[in-house]
Amino acid sequence: MQYRQLGDTELKVSELSFGTWAIGGSWGQTNDKESLKALETAMDQGVNFFDTADVYGDGHSEELLAKATKGKEDDIHIATKFCRAGDIYSPETYSMQQVRDYCENSLKRLQRERLDLYQIHCPPIEILKNGQVFEVLDKLQAEGKIRHYGVSVETVEEGLLCLENPNVKALQVIFNVLRQKPLEVLLPKAKEKGVGIIARVPLASGLLTGKFTNEYTFESDDHRHFNRDGESFNVGETFGGLKFEKGVDLVQQLLWIKQGRKHLSSAALRWILDQDEVTTVIPGFKTVAQVENNLESLKVPSFSEEELEKLHTFYKTEVAEHIRGAY
Repeated sequence: MQYRQLGDTELKVSELSFGTWAIGGSWGQTNDKESLKALETAMDQGVNFFDTADVYGDGHSEELLAKATKGKEDDIHIATKFCRAGDIYSPETYSMQQVRDYCENSLKRLQRERLDLYQIHCPPIEILKNGQVFEVLDKLQAEGKIRHYGVSVETVEEGLLCLENPNVKALQVIFNVLRQKPLEVLLPKAKEKGVGIIARVPLASGLLTGKFTNEYTFESDDHRHFNRDGESFNVGETFGGLKFEKGVDLVQQLLWIKQGRKHLSSAALRWILDQDEVTTVIPGFKTVAQVENNLESLKVPSFSEEELEKLHTFYKTEVAEHIRGAY
């Protein structure tokens, strides 16, 4: 495992880390025993950073992380998020008292005294423009409740706006082979500003595992069923904004990247790891096998300049026009 510095902070995090949305809920059936085994497997292989949120299973993923990391609090870094348990459009959700409550509740579930990274969870751009929430986070940081703070964003515009605040130390962005726009301006600007990049939805909600066909049926409590077209939250969080059937078709055209790289998923993660502006990539998981498969990306060959150019051209000519929503 290699470790990368999170922007200009003192935190060094595993280049391949994990997101815990899936083990909390909204990705179909889960098994806590298997989830805990998977977390243990990841840590045994050197993973020292996990991303979660207070709304993942109504706090369940935070509770699982508390169990898995008990006694390892100094070695395992946790990033959590807030605001989506309330009305994300209301300024009251970002008030000092409300954010303090969110923070204290997360600390309680995580059984920690301080959060390593506290992130605003995809707020509307008006909230970011207002800027009061950053003052609230500055106060919590001064009190020692949080070590650093960042923002999980939906669009490049939101990300660039966040970079104007010198105390934002991390941006979490949707970034994968089928969602390359952040490469153009946002990632280079973040590196210039000393802001870490956490790449989420790296496998386009499973599309880049290559296991789906157009006929695949998702469980009713899986967001890939109930948010397929952005009915519940931003469409970009599900299949990276692509229509499922179009995504399946595009993935078939990408199968060449797994040659010499074992799995399509390990190749797709390797592509992200090859972007030096990225601090860490956070695929999700529900099983030990999925953790192990994702860790394979650390062993497979990097992409050549010719391959990188081919993938960029593919994105520009075949993919970009099909991504829905602002991004």
